Amino acid sequence: MTNPPEPQLLDGIPMPVVVIDRDGRIDGANAPAVELLGGALVGRLYLTAFRQPALAVCIEAALTGGLAGVSRFLQQGGRVFRVTVTPVPQGVVCAFEDVSEQEQIGQMRRDFVANVSHELRTPLTALLGFIETLQGAARDDAPARARFLGIMEREAGRMNRLVGDLLSLSRVEAQERVRPTTSVDLAAVVARVVADLRPVAEAAKVEVRVVAGEQALVQADLDQMVQVLTNLVENAVKYGGNGKLVMVSLQFDARDAVLRVPAFRIDVTDQGEGIDAIHLPRLTERFYRVDAHRSREKGGTGLGLAIVKHILNRHRGRLIIASERGVGSTFSVVLPTLIAAKDG
Repeated sequence: MTNPPEPQLLDGIPMPVVVIDRDGRIDGANAPAVELLGGALVGRLYLTAFRQPALAVCIEAALTGGLAGVSRFLQQGGRVFRVTVTPVPQGVVCAFEDVSEQEQIGQMRRDFVANVSHELRTPLTALLGFIETLQGAARDDAPARARFLGIMEREAGRMNRLVGDLLSLSRVEAQERVRPTTSVDLAAVVARVVADLRPVAEAAKVEVRVVAGEQALVQADLDQMVQVLTNLVENAVKYGGNGKLVMVSLQFDARDAVLRVPAFRIDVTDQGEGIDAIHLPRLTERFYRVDAHRSREKGGTGLGLAIVKHILNRHRGRLIIASERGVGSTFSVVLPTLIAAKDG
């Protein structure tokens, strides 16, 4: 075994670093490496410390052939490391770079593209099929033509809503780190949203009842607050069930349990079927739906709650979802008061 490197030198490197001598034994490891791989590393054969074939092959190539390389190391907890294997006169140096976040972002992008492609493929296929039919067999069939055009209009509208929500999500994400500076009255926003959605509620035979004070000032973006409440109230009307009641209540909390500042809370409560607890943590994921078929029938894109989440992140607020099967659901928006937001 060669002389091990100075511990102080390795400990000055922030990422996990392991030195392997020419005999294949670990000659030195810094504190991050010990934390990652476990204690008692020095003196052990690298094969017993890593136990990952691809990395072992890369290290062997460096030891026997002097070939530098890059491999991957997967930790049990799900973390992913890019391992740079470099031959040196004493043996081999392995540097572990944590790329878990990049891997996660890459996977999210792949999932996002796959989801968008899937969401667009169905209406596009329908449109192409009906266009082909109208150009052929149904060219002179007036009743069929009218029926097909109605379906095509619905599918085109679905694509238009999806593109609109995608653009909205992109804008919200771009602004997420920029705090709003204007003062907004949540009570006025609630009144405006409920008034705008009255035709939708009447068509669904749903009563929307509001309980709110005279004024509730927060530091917010008015258009985004309207977007948040429109999404939540419209969902409650659509999924709450015909002939049922939707309650929208606005109240003051002297000290929110999570934000730890004075805050206003808006509860949107429906009397629908409710949502199983297993789905609740995932409701704000892009394109996640409890019932995909029903959501599409109602005109949903699967992006509404993701947009709500990002808007509330920008406003330093939070979204609370509570639901019980057979009873209904409550979606709550919590936002710091104007004074608390300015102090923060």
